[in-house]
Amino acid sequence: MNTSLDRRTFLGQSLVGLAAASVPALAQDAAAKPLRIGLVSAASYGATYGPSPQPRVPGSNHGTAFATTFNGFDEEKAKSFKGTFVKAAKRIEGGKIVKIWDPDKTTAATIADICGIETVADTPEQCVEDIDAAILIDDGSGAQWEYAEAALRKGVPTFCDKPLAMTAKEAAAIAKIAGETGTKFMSASSLRFVPDIVKLREDAAAIGPVRLCTVTGPGDLIYYGIHALSMAYAVLGPGVVSAHNTGREGGHVVRLRHEKDLDIVLMVGARERMRAGFSIQLFGEKGNLRVEPDLKDLYAYLLEAFLDLVLRDKVSVPVAEEVELIAALEAGQRSLELGREVALDEVR
Repeated sequence: MNTSLDRRTFLGQSLVGLAAASVPALAQDAAAKPLRIGLVSAASYGATYGPSPQPRVPGSNHGTAFATTFNGFDEEKAKSFKGTFVKAAKRIEGGKIVKIWDPDKTTAATIADICGIETVADTPEQCVEDIDAAILIDDGSGAQWEYAEAALRKGVPTFCDKPLAMTAKEAAAIAKIAGETGTKFMSASSLRFVPDIVKLREDAAAIGPVRLCTVTGPGDLIYYGIHALSMAYAVLGPGVVSAHNTGREGGHVVRLRHEKDLDIVLMVGARERMRAGFSIQLFGEKGNLRVEPDLKDLYAYLLEAFLDLVLRDKVSVPVAEEVELIAALEAGQRSLELGREVALDEVR
């Protein structure tokens, strides 16, 4: 059996089906009291995590997308913005951005004006004071997790944008603080929650036990490979024990051995070498399924999952699972450097 998934209306009843199913409930919560949210490092971006650090420039893909998802935006003011400004098509009424902080305070003030954000904080610590939830934005550093401690120790529910960290030890360190404080904490790729991936998890049973999964995506192995691997984790769950990278820098081919008697082949290509899109294919005993996910409104599904954690204690991605995912990616990078298979225990 070779089965191809049709795109269908997302009416999920599964664990992450909350992304769409919870919209009426979120609207009810919003009518009572919208969550007051602080956005940290949300107005500028600079790829400082790699070997060739880039200076921060005005604009933020995720920062503006998240701000406009909750607050909307002034169309005329947005036209004059110099830099990246993502205008979300789907709105969420369950929360409102009331604070924003960024090293570039001038740009933060401009985004605050466009999106109706009340306060431009002077420091990241001030941005997580007197709020109901904090969102730490992917700012290109790979170190946005460092902003989490202040919020977690204040008991403020926190979402850390992808990647949770660039190493397993860093990821585990912030997860430990979340555990010690008992504060709600979440980190995840938005691709976990898009309807096609949720539906694939539901349909996977039809092809029997999955023995092989291939996932593809663009970019760097850890920083952007997290999106591709997150699709596999969303469908198959955690359990990766080792990684063997037989590719090359800019063209990674990583075999990830999973404890469920299956292998995941992760293929991640740098944009200058190849134009890889996101895809996932499952090979089971009875057939196979392949999906190229529709990424429309992907940030809204992610943010709805975070609100469900804050408002109703629904855990869509256990923190330990996200720490393992980072460890799998790091092991894949280490494998390329060492020329051998690397167990996740070696990087934890």
